[in-house]
Amino acid sequence: MDLLTIGAFARSARLTPKALRLYDQLGLLTPAAVDPESGYRLYDPGQLDKARLIARLRGIGMPLAEIREVCGLEPADAAEAVGAYRRRLTVDAADRARQATLLVDDLSRRDTAMPWSLSERRQASAREPDNDASFAIRYAARSDPGAVKETNEDAAYASDRLLAVADGTSGPGGAAASTTAIDVLKRLELLDAPAADLLTMMAAAVAEAHDGIRGGASGEEEPVTTLTAMLRSGSQLALVHVGDTRAYLLRDGELRQLTQDHTYVQSLVDTGRLDPGAVASHPQRALLARALGAGGTAVEVDLALRTAAPGDRYLLCSDGLSAIVERVALRTELAAAADPEDAVRRLVDLAHAHGAPDNIACVVADVVAA
Repeated sequence: MDLLTIGAFARSARLTPKALRLYDQLGLLTPAAVDPESGYRLYDPGQLDKARLIARLRGIGMPLAEIREVCGLEPADAAEAVGAYRRRLTVDAADRARQATLLVDDLSRRDTAMPWSLSERRQASAREPDNDASFAIRYAARSDPGAVKETNEDAAYASDRLLAVADGTSGPGGAAASTTAIDVLKRLELLDAPAADLLTMMAAAVAEAHDGIRGGASGEEEPVTTLTAMLRSGSQLALVHVGDTRAYLLRDGELRQLTQDHTYVQSLVDTGRLDPGAVASHPQRALLARALGAGGTAVEVDLALRTAAPGDRYLLCSDGLSAIVERVALRTELAAAADPEDAVRRLVDLAHAHGAPDNIACVVADVVAA
């Protein structure tokens, strides 16, 4: 087969001639031959796969030194190396989100003339105790199969430190996926870490869960799961979210949704192509845009750090509740319930009163003064 000029090879590989010259200089991708008269670099079409791999690795921001190592590995080892790099990206993104949260907090301070520096704020956060004696959490969790489905792929968990719901796809793989997602987070309950590190911990754990779920896929079955969870340290709650499970906060009589659905229909609403009022009746309302176990080696999740206050009541639930019960009814039942156990019972009963066509995962937690 004829060799390709650097221009033709660059077009086929979706790289630029300048990039190819750089990769040649670095020993990443040397040309198959160099014309002795003109000095033009010539490439073998068989080098296209490697060139395209380099382009994809550069596209995710991998440093050139690491790309050289990955290109020398067997496919399975290369996949593991890219997965490790992706986990680093996830942790780094969580750390930047944490820094942004601290900066917002600093700039919002009204009791000092000048905000603390980030290093001072980080040091203060590191000194904060993980268990604030002035706060306590009362909680209840329930996963119900509903009235139509014979199996239950939803999972719900609640403890003094962790609240979580997950909704797996139908079938045994989906049940395993939702359980895996929550089980990975349970390990964080045992760690003694300051509030400022919660987001980083959550991001790393979710990346691990994503890898585990993808690794459990077999044949044509590729189970995925949503996940909405909160990890507590003192009065701080680290929130992680992917999919269409939801978190709500009832505070001072007002019910606020803390998460945004990662669905195809929500993307239509966000871009102005669908009226919010048409979401409930849309035939593709359950189609997920993001989920653990879906897509490639990386998954984008939402992370936020919230401050709890006595009197707060949190609800985490799957779409088996939120998709069929209007927010007004959710607020009414949450506000009327005597305690989390009563609230969970009321909400599951309400879903059944609406036919309960799907599994129902529900967690309610109260923040109380100790």
